[in-house]
Amino acid sequence: MDVQHRLAVNLRRLRTNKALSQEAFGDEAGIHRTYVSDLERAARNPTIRVVETLAKALGVSVSDLLL
Repeated sequence: MDVQHRLAVNLRRLRTNKALSQEAFGDEAGIHRTYVSDLERAARNPTIRVVETLAKALGVSVSDLLL
């Protein structure tokens, strides 16, 4: 599995474990809901700054999203 798909799988798993909808998570992270959806489908390739923002919003490390 490539890094983009690992990010997608980990993002969805961590978000749903926190019982957050894509919209609620997007609001918390300051990212639009449709962008969250695109990331979870591996349809977009985020910058490393966006990955850091996602990790902070989830309360995890960047490596938790990428590994």
